[in-house]
Amino acid sequence: MLIDAHNHPNWHGYDAARILKNMDEQGIDQMWLFTWEVPEDEYSPSYHRVLPPGGLGIPLEDVLQVGREAPDRFVLGYFPHPKRPDAIDRLKAAVEIHGVRVASEMKVRVLFDDPDAIRLYHACGEMGLPITIHLDYPLDHGGGDYPRPNYWYGGSIEAFERAITACPETAFIGHAPGFWAHISGDDKFDKESYPTGPVLPGGRVPEMLRQYDNLFADLSAGSALGAISRDPEFGRGFLIEFQDKLIFGRDYFDTRLMDFIQGLDLPGEAFDKITYQNALKLLGEDG
Repeated sequence: MLIDAHNHPNWHGYDAARILKNMDEQGIDQMWLFTWEVPEDEYSPSYHRVLPPGGLGIPLEDVLQVGREAPDRFVLGYFPHPKRPDAIDRLKAAVEIHGVRVASEMKVRVLFDDPDAIRLYHACGEMGLPITIHLDYPLDHGGGDYPRPNYWYGGSIEAFERAITACPETAFIGHAPGFWAHISGDDKFDKESYPTGPVLPGGRVPEMLRQYDNLFADLSAGSALGAISRDPEFGRGFLIEFQDKLIFGRDYFDTRLMDFIQGLDLPGEAFDKITYQNALKLLGEDG
C-alpha cells in the first residue's frame, strides 16, 4: 500500500481526473487532500500560477469536489484560519457533515502559539484530527514580492514547540522549509529556504522528534527531500531512527521522493511504516 499524506486539489492544474490518473500511474492507493484557507494578501502573487482561481487559497469546496470523485481514495482535510471567530464551529461542521479527518494545512501568518490557534489545536485534539503545519521564516529574497517583502508562516520553531507542549493531546505534523531547515544544527534556517551541505549535530527537528510523542514529520515537497538528501548517509539513518514518526507525502505529483527513498535500501519495516502505516495510525486505523 502507498499513501500520499500531503496534497491539494486543483493544485498546479491537477483536477480530480488528473489526480486519479497520476495516483494510478504511481501506485498511490490513497491521498490526503488539504485546504489552504488564507486571505489573498497573506500569500505571494506568484502562487496565482498554481492555485485555483478566486484568490482564496485552496478552499474546502475544492477538497469536497475532488473527494466526491473517489471517496474511497481520498482522506479529506480542512484547517480554518485560526483568526476566524467561528473557526472551531466550521471545523466541527466539516467533520460532522463532510467527514473531514485531518486538520490541514495550517499555513497562515499567525504565530503557532497564538491563543486563538492554541484553542483550535485543543479542539483538533478532542476530535482526533492530526494537524499538518507549514513553517516559513521571513527570509529576504532580494526585494521580495509585492505587496510584502517576505511571506512568513507560523513564526519560528520555538513557537511551534510551545504549541506542541501546550497541546499534548493533539498530533502535529511538521512540514515546509522553515521546519526542515532545522534538521541540522547549523545557523542556516533563517538565512536559506533550502540549506545544503553536511547535516551538523544539534538540529531541532531530530531533538523534538525524540522528545515529543505528539510530533510527526511530513516528507513532502522539496524542503523535506532536500533535508534528507543533503547528507545522504545522515538521511538514511534519520529515516530509520524516526521510522515511527515520518509520513510519505508529495505536495506535488512527481516521483522524486519515492525515487530517493527506494535508492536507500531501507529495511522493509521502516519503508512500510513511512509509506503508509504511520499515516493509517494517525487516522486511528491499523497499519
